[in-house]
Amino acid sequence: MDITNFIVKTREQSLLYGDYAIYHSRLSKKLLNYRKKLGIATKNRGKFHPKTEITPEEIAQNQGYVHLLILTSERAWAQALKEKSQHSSSKRGITGKARSHIISRLTKATRAADNLVDALSQSDVSGASSIDILESKAYAALIRGAMLFEKQNWKECLPCYASSRIIYTALASIINSRDDIFKELLKETIDPSIRIAAYQLESTRSVPIPLIAQRAFPKSDTALVEEINKIDPSILQEGEEAKEGASGAKAAPKTLTWRSREVPLEDVDIAVAWGEVMDARERLVLNFADAKGKQPQELSSAYDEILLAAQEAVDATKKAIDEMRAEGIDQADPRMQKLQIIRTAVNFEMISWRIGRNRVLTGNYDGATEEYGPLRRRKAKADEQPTKHDKDLPAGKKLSKLREKAALYSGILQSTDSIKELPGVANDQELAAQIESFAKYFEALNTLSIARSHAIIDKPTNALALIHHAFKLSQESLSNISKSQEATRQGPLDLRVAPEAIQFLHRLLQGERERYRAIVYIDDLRDDKKKDDAEYGVKRPLVETLNEYPINGADLTNIVEYPPKMALIPMKPIFLDIAWNYIDYPGKAAQAPPAPVEEAAAAPAPQQPVKRGWFGFGR
Repeated sequence: MDITNFIVKTREQSLLYGDYAIYHSRLSKKLLNYRKKLGIATKNRGKFHPKTEITPEEIAQNQGYVHLLILTSERAWAQALKEKSQHSSSKRGITGKARSHIISRLTKATRAADNLVDALSQSDVSGASSIDILESKAYAALIRGAMLFEKQNWKECLPCYASSRIIYTALASIINSRDDIFKELLKETIDPSIRIAAYQLESTRSVPIPLIAQRAFPKSDTALVEEINKIDPSILQEGEEAKEGASGAKAAPKTLTWRSREVPLEDVDIAVAWGEVMDARERLVLNFADAKGKQPQELSSAYDEILLAAQEAVDATKKAIDEMRAEGIDQADPRMQKLQIIRTAVNFEMISWRIGRNRVLTGNYDGATEEYGPLRRRKAKADEQPTKHDKDLPAGKKLSKLREKAALYSGILQSTDSIKELPGVANDQELAAQIESFAKYFEALNTLSIARSHAIIDKPTNALALIHHAFKLSQESLSNISKSQEATRQGPLDLRVAPEAIQFLHRLLQGERERYRAIVYIDDLRDDKKKDDAEYGVKRPLVETLNEYPINGADLTNIVEYPPKMALIPMKPIFLDIAWNYIDYPGKAAQAPPAPVEEAAAAPAPQQPVKRGWFGFGR
């Protein structure tokens, strides 16, 4: 029946470029289509028939009833998450009425999933295999765990997620074709929920998730235990490595080095937690050594282990400080001073890796380049050709990507502010200058992402102002980092930024600033042209303006004026000079005729050649 594959593909089709609201609406359409195919849909203006539970006999006749139950559960689950996402982004948050509505939707989803398990469990009637039954039980446990998670019933929530994890782990060991699907469910949904539920039950973060699932698995369900043992008996057995991981590291470090200061680790819990941080750092470096071809989401998940280990070290340090304060030990005591240095070191480590994870999520060059990939993207195969999803995204999707980047940059800037507030950081001038330089670098990136959003909505003037501000910030960051002589670092990203990255951003912003200056200048020319056209009110035909560049584009609807109208034609003024002696202009005084000349008595003189005017006319 391929239940898990059907669920994952149904979610991917809608959640790849949409949200839970789109997923909910598409599920409603699919449910109506399935009901029509099965002949149980209520006709238009027909009598309503109450919905009954699906029976094993119906599943044996048509497996479409299995998909019908899955889609019913998924639609209620999607509606609950849609309500949760809408109220989480509001200022009031999730109130009592909203939470009760979310829980009611998840309860409905749980009922549909339990109905599927009950119907398939009667395998002699429904014809379901043992794998189909296990998949339905894993899905039902996952939905029930989500419902109990919203109720904040951690004691019952943890066994549900543990059951789902154990079943999917067992299925992954025998179904190699769907190994990626099971791992994706574990990584994105089940494991984070198990970690949160265990934390609420005051379990230490040093305990690995597989060991938590083994201990929380409901072994009272003998039928389920037998099915798991048939597949792989070692899944429910606690290995020696897991037991050693729960008790602590084998060789805990004795000292901690922070800014050329070596501090002894006298507290056992702090030493064990710091040893786990060192081990997690080594594994993270090895993971990033083979990071070619991996997606940012996959790389960011590699930070989870070291962040959990660092948080455990922070909690152990805080606990030791609180115990000393309860004993009345003075702040100037050497032991308290050592703990304060350890506190600064472990907090700096944790916040630094948190910043590194956000930097990985921003993309190449910390998100400086203008790339708009899909918000969620599945891992592509090596021989897979580019699809239409790889084309340029619309403006709305680009704004969503930029909004996501801005949120990551805001988180980074908040983390840098937290580092500045750690004890002893402000007094270390060299470290404070480096942190200030890094903060200006991330602030420039944040300003650049906001500027690009203004450019997308056709506001180039705002974009130019923001890019100019980002350019100044990059200049300040580059000047500070050049003084500190920070060396180029390879490996996983953290708080420290290489000078090459800052120089790349500086050159990029310089080019973007000149580019948007040109865009704003062209826009100003267009605005001036529009004002001139509006002022004169007459648009000249294109044939009369061939010597002018059309800033707003050539108007091909106004090439010539037809029918032509009478218009003045500019001529040379010489023709008016010629006609001056022959035209009576208004206001021109009439000249008296010349007096007759008496014939001379003498013989006439020889006739002199007469000077004529232009074109043979006399003046």
